[in-house]
Amino acid sequence: MTLADPRTPPPDPVPSPPRWTAPLRETGKLFALAGSVVRETFRRPFPLRESVEQFWFVASVTILPAALVSIPFGAVIALQVGSLTEQLGAQSFTGGASVLAVIQQASPLIVALLISGAGGSAICADLGSRTIREELDAMEVMGVSPVQRLVVPRVLATMLVAVLLNGMVSVVGTLGGYFFNVVMQDGTPGAYLAGFSALAQLPDLWISEIKALVFGFLAGVVAAYRGLNPRGGPKGVGDAVNQSVVITFLLLFFVNMVLTAIYLQIVPAKGA
Repeated sequence: MTLADPRTPPPDPVPSPPRWTAPLRETGKLFALAGSVVRETFRRPFPLRESVEQFWFVASVTILPAALVSIPFGAVIALQVGSLTEQLGAQSFTGGASVLAVIQQASPLIVALLISGAGGSAICADLGSRTIREELDAMEVMGVSPVQRLVVPRVLATMLVAVLLNGMVSVVGTLGGYFFNVVMQDGTPGAYLAGFSALAQLPDLWISEIKALVFGFLAGVVAAYRGLNPRGGPKGVGDAVNQSVVITFLLLFFVNMVLTAIYLQIVPAKGA
C-alpha cells in the first residue's frame, strides 16, 4: 500500500456558490417542482381519494370568507365607479364598468389571496411537519413519490377550488354592486343592465377563470415548495408558512399584470 506524501498539499475545497445566487437557486427549485407536479399529474395510479379530501378541505376553509369578502368588495367598486361616472356624466356605463372590474380583476385576486392565506398556509404547515418528521424520506425509501402522493392532490385541489370560487365570487360581487348602485346611488336597474351588456363580453369571463386557474396553481406550488423545504425544525415550519403566503402574494400581482396586458392586446374591447 502506497502512503500519501505528507508534503503534498491537501486539495482545494470546493468553493461555495456566491450568496447573491441564492434567490436564483430557490427560483430554479420552485420551477423544477412546478414541472414535477405537471409531469406527475399524468402518472398512474392517480391519488383520487387524497385529491377529493384536499378539495373538500380547501373549499371548506375558503367558501365562507370568499362570500363575505366579495359583498363589500363589490359594493366598494360599485360606489366608487358610480361616483366617478356621475362626475363624468356617464351614469349609463356604471353597471358595465363595475361588473368588468369585479369579474376581470377583483374576483380572481380575492379567490387567490384567500386560497393562499387559508388553504395554502395549511398545506405548507402539513407538508412542513411531515418533512421534519422525515415521513417524506421514508416514502422515498419505499419507492413512493412524495410529489405524486402528496403535492399533486393539493395543487389540483387549489386549482379546482379557485375556478369554482371565482364563479361564486363574481356572481356575489356583481349582485352586491347592483344592490348598492341601485339602492345607495339611486341608479336604475335597466341602466345598470344595459351598461353591462354594452361593455361586457364572454372573453371577460374566460380570462377571469384562466386567472383563477393559474393563481390556484401558483398558490399550491409555492405552499408545497416551502412546506417541503423548511429550515430549523418546528420554528422553520412557521417561518415557511409566512414565507409561502408573502411569496404567493407577490407572484399573484405580477402574474395578474402580465395576464391582463396579454388579454388587452389579444382581445379587442367590445365595439372597438
